[in-house]
Amino acid sequence: MSLRTRLVLGVIALAAVGLVAADVATYSELRSFLLGRVDSTLNEVHPGVEDAVFGHGQDHGPEDATVPNDCVEIRTVAGIVFRSWNCGRPFPGAQAASPPNVPQAVSLPARANTAEGDHVRFLTVSSMNGSTRYRVRASIEGDFPNYVLLIAAPLSSEDNTLHRLLLVELLVTAAVLGAMVALSLWIIRIGLRPLREIETTAAAITAGDLSHRVEVDDERTEVGRVGGAINEMLERIEASDSRLRRFVADASHELRTPLAAVRAYAELFSRGAQSRPEDLARSMTGITRETERMSVLVEDLLLLARLDEGRPLERERVELDGLVHDAVDAARALDPQRPLELASEPVVVVGDRDRLRQIVDNLLSNVRSHTPAGTPAYVRVVREGNRAVIEVEDNGPGLTSEELDRIFERFYRADASRSRASGGVGLGLSIVAAVARAHGGSVSARSEGRGAIFRIELPAA
Repeated sequence: MSLRTRLVLGVIALAAVGLVAADVATYSELRSFLLGRVDSTLNEVHPGVEDAVFGHGQDHGPEDATVPNDCVEIRTVAGIVFRSWNCGRPFPGAQAASPPNVPQAVSLPARANTAEGDHVRFLTVSSMNGSTRYRVRASIEGDFPNYVLLIAAPLSSEDNTLHRLLLVELLVTAAVLGAMVALSLWIIRIGLRPLREIETTAAAITAGDLSHRVEVDDERTEVGRVGGAINEMLERIEASDSRLRRFVADASHELRTPLAAVRAYAELFSRGAQSRPEDLARSMTGITRETERMSVLVEDLLLLARLDEGRPLERERVELDGLVHDAVDAARALDPQRPLELASEPVVVVGDRDRLRQIVDNLLSNVRSHTPAGTPAYVRVVREGNRAVIEVEDNGPGLTSEELDRIFERFYRADASRSRASGGVGLGLSIVAAVARAHGGSVSARSEGRGAIFRIELPAA
């Protein structure tokens, strides 16, 4: 069932239970009140009937003491009818009615219920033909312990009142439930209107339009919070989609250049370079160089993809100071004219040795690519509390605030040139950030006027 149907059924079920409980309570209270009033009337007429039937008032009969249509009967305690008045035949002036169907033997309480010591019991019975009901007062008089006096009053008026009350309750209950159905449908329709707008927005997004947003009237409501969360999710999806498109475009651009070069060298070979040694060597060297360039790019992309998927890295104890020392020695061998100073202290981390070495190599490669030849650089490895810190500082031209904000984005380079010699393809620093995050660390960059400082923080062992 839909949410609207479940809400309406829940409201109606709860209202129905409450109304039925109220109807039953009202009906029971009125029934008890009416029977109590009849019982009081029977108690009031009892002294006169007793005097009349047991000889205390010989000048009057029981018809003078009771109301019309009351039935008076004397039975023995064994249940044999001794005498009756208006039980099948009316008093003079009374209306004939079907007599009450009183059980032959009426059990009475063992102790007295009245001040006179009479044993009294009230019971409700139907008439012989079932057309009406009677309220019967059965008692054993103190002076006549072998006889039972029955006084029965018809309940026609009380039953009519109860039937009318039952009809009114049914009509009112049906009307209230119908009104509640209409009102709840109207209120729920208004309450679910934002959800329908969310549904429309979701349909548009499914169709490929990520620019749609949910209109949020009040973020304090449940629907408002859902709409706000969906809008935030859409903004992130749109940003991720934009980054993905830019990533694909940049990757395609980077791959297109070496592929075009390989195709050109292959065409040169097919045009007769195989018969000219100098052209053959040039073709093979160019194809090898461009293939290596594509291999490096593809490996970098695969590494980033694995890190994005959260694939586990190798976990071993790594002496970070020794690893950085090896990386600095390699950098000095690649660029012997550049002053490169190292200051380190012993610190151990747990992680992937090859990936940690790669991020240090990438930072040093970044120094070689973006600073003039001979510009000094400084590398520090220290432990700060429970963090292992690697800092690489150079005295180059520095970075602008915009460059600092985007320096770790994939394929972003401060140098707009696409030349390999002036900054590569722009994946080095993004790999540094991804590997640091995969180790539970972080990476940051700052530039203080001149030069740049890259800082990597990792959990120390």
